[in-house]
Amino acid sequence: MENLILLKSPKLQYVGVSLRNPHAIDIPQGVTALVGQNGSGKSSLTHIIEKGWNFTTNSISSPLGRLTIKRIEFSDIHTLTGFKAQYYQQRFEASMNDDVPTVREILASETHSPKWADISRRLGVDTLLDRKANYLSSGELRKILIARTLSSCLPDVLILDNPYIGLDSKSRAVLDSALQGIAQEGVSIILALCDPADIPDYTDTVIPVADMTVGKPVAAGRGGAQALRSAVAPIFSYAIDGSRIPRPTPCDDSQPSPAEIVRLDRCRVCYGSSVILPEVSWTINKGERWALCGPNGSGKSTLLSLIHADNPQVYSNSVSVFGHRRGTGESIWDVKRRIGYISPEMHLYFGGGASTVREIIARGLNDTVGNFTRIDARQAAKADRWIELLHLQAIADRRFNTLSCGEQRMTLLARTFIKNPELIILDEPMHGLDSCRKKAVKSIIDSLCTRDNTTLIYVTHCPDERPECITRTLTLGQQ
Repeated sequence: MENLILLKSPKLQYVGVSLRNPHAIDIPQGVTALVGQNGSGKSSLTHIIEKGWNFTTNSISSPLGRLTIKRIEFSDIHTLTGFKAQYYQQRFEASMNDDVPTVREILASETHSPKWADISRRLGVDTLLDRKANYLSSGELRKILIARTLSSCLPDVLILDNPYIGLDSKSRAVLDSALQGIAQEGVSIILALCDPADIPDYTDTVIPVADMTVGKPVAAGRGGAQALRSAVAPIFSYAIDGSRIPRPTPCDDSQPSPAEIVRLDRCRVCYGSSVILPEVSWTINKGERWALCGPNGSGKSTLLSLIHADNPQVYSNSVSVFGHRRGTGESIWDVKRRIGYISPEMHLYFGGGASTVREIIARGLNDTVGNFTRIDARQAAKADRWIELLHLQAIADRRFNTLSCGEQRMTLLARTFIKNPELIILDEPMHGLDSCRKKAVKSIIDSLCTRDNTTLIYVTHCPDERPECITRTLTLGQQ
């Protein structure tokens, strides 16, 4: 297979980041997977491949001449719309979204091509054209972005950073089929992945990336993708000691949890004629551990927004949390202080960019983000215990906005766990985590729930990511 890109500099630099390149690697044509743990340098390498050609410090060339390169990452959902909400809850407030365009208005004539018709139908987004972009789930937005890319004029090189995040199993299969098809048309594809299990069967080459160092490329050969997965397995090493999870301290204790944690009675959410959440009833008792399932767009995140006091339509529905009917006097902060919550949307809109990892974790005890609350010695000490447990010492004093997606997610998970909440709501908590950290987080969830009898709601499209403690399932979107 002919070479596509030649990386000859012993160091590759891009916007304050330096990667070691001791083997002066060549990236061949075809499908290449860059695989490594969180913070290993994968995303930095994709930025260098996309935009680092004109840097005097980088020797990058191609025997094919000038290449057109397109790169997509999770945060690019905002480049689809040209619009970003000012705060996370805005997407649930109908009166605040009047100026948000529909998908049809954003894409305009792009939806008239035969390729769009085919790809959008197969990804299941052809029915979303008249929905406002701000009402779509993260999975739906990602699929629309992918459909737009695959149906447009394709580049010489397509780079996808963690492309499988947020996609249900059907959408993953459609994406793989589409990528395999465009690879056969001559487009070279580079995938940045943090889990060897995500290496698709049609991969030609894998390049391990570890400790900000680019390893030697490995060709699939006779062993195929399974051999590639085995080749990068040794670089994944991360473990935690579940017995060292900090216990609640007396000052963490709040009023006793009631026997019934959540009750929803025939709840329904709609905006105009758009039904986001069809009618659902659900009761969650203390100590129960639930999986919330359903395809992209079935209303999972909207349902959770009713429980977590993010959605104003809670007041037009029958919702009780911790034994109190919403709308009878409790503030949203009375509810939130008893819940640990994380979701892809919360991560995307998180406003703690200027704060350090230690500050963000410690402020989880107060449910605050910015620099306007003081951290006392007890809070700092508890944050340090979680930093040590999760092996975050190397990034503890770094600002949130300098971290990789996986490092940010681990920080937000520590912020969620630190207050030992009565109810933990985890909406796709493994987004962006490497395979070792997925196992570690599952272990923490199992330990917290069994040790403290914590109530859990857990959302994932991947059965392998479910903690062992889950015993009950609610599935949305069933016909």
